[in-house]
Amino acid sequence: MKKLMIMGAGIYQVPLIKTAKKMGIHTIVVSIPGKYPGFALADQICYENTVDYEAVLKVAREEQIDGIVTAGTDVAVITIGKVCDALGLKGLSFEAAQIASNKLEMKERYEAFGVRTARFRLVKLDGSDLRDKAADLSFPLIFKAVDSSGSRGIRRVDSEEEFEDTLAYVAESTHKDYFLVEEFIEGEEFGAQAFVQDGNVEFILPHGDFVFHGDTGVPVGHFAPYDLPEEVVADCKEQLVKAVSAMGLDNCAINADFILKDGKTYVLELGGRSGATCLAELVSIYYGFDYYEKLIRVAMGEKVSFESDMAVPNVSKLLMSDKDGVILSQTNDNAPSDDLLDVQFDYQPGDFVHAFHVGPHRIGHVITKGNTLAEAEKTLEQAMQKVHIVVQEKTENC
Repeated sequence: MKKLMIMGAGIYQVPLIKTAKKMGIHTIVVSIPGKYPGFALADQICYENTVDYEAVLKVAREEQIDGIVTAGTDVAVITIGKVCDALGLKGLSFEAAQIASNKLEMKERYEAFGVRTARFRLVKLDGSDLRDKAADLSFPLIFKAVDSSGSRGIRRVDSEEEFEDTLAYVAESTHKDYFLVEEFIEGEEFGAQAFVQDGNVEFILPHGDFVFHGDTGVPVGHFAPYDLPEEVVADCKEQLVKAVSAMGLDNCAINADFILKDGKTYVLELGGRSGATCLAELVSIYYGFDYYEKLIRVAMGEKVSFESDMAVPNVSKLLMSDKDGVILSQTNDNAPSDDLLDVQFDYQPGDFVHAFHVGPHRIGHVITKGNTLAEAEKTLEQAMQKVHIVVQEKTENC
């Protein structure tokens, strides 16, 4: 039986585990101990930190794995690159994985390859050169930890009076002694999912984003198709292909974040993995194929076709809490419907949940489709009204 190593046991890795098992593949899940749903589903558990690539590589050698993959998280991407290079597996390289996991290296590559992106500066974490480095940048600014994911360590800054507090916030989210300051581009946020195989970008699917505005914009849902003028779509695709080339990404899913300003696409960043927040599901529904299965097949060394003549409008949103507390009850009062594809609760009554600030604070999701995007959105709105989650306010240590 072939063996697949899946990095992470969280909510975004669960579909990978389930799909691999349906395919008759032995699943080895790698994660630190914790209350993760993937543990109950995996054939085998490896309690290692997914960022410890030497430890994971040792296990991968011993188990003689046939592939390694993740979904929805950047944390394990460097380890995947290390294992792929060392064992000759199909996936992104160690060098490309390092670039994809470091916002500074990524931005430097964009600048060198002519990818349209925001102006930026490298700043010391102690803040000693902050005012000098930021002097020729225009407010508002974004402070970014270069090694974070899930919108952690990222905050908007509108004036110098906010420097000190924001610097402290970034310091809590990084292991580096530096961070990025870049200009905040005022525009419309959107994204794209894509896949690059053997040097060819197989598809590019622009999608709209629903954004929660806290310390920075955090995606809380997505929809496709995204209504853009043809010339903007062409520009978006051109910038993505250039960014993929700049980063050296190959044989991996692509999660791209953009800003649209004055009809031009600015690249915020690309991840060398499939997107979170139901984005792999969005691809599957839109094109009519199982995207998780294709991710797995490529990782296992197969040549995969991504051709499709389908374009099914679909939309998703996260379920969230507005306060820290314990779930008292949760109900889904929706009647079965062909267009209501999924209502998922991530937690059970009695579990502690956080007030939503970043992606990992999600407590579930709803996914719908329709003959048109408007129909899918209407179904989603109606479905959300019939999902009820009661959270009793409480601190985690109480």
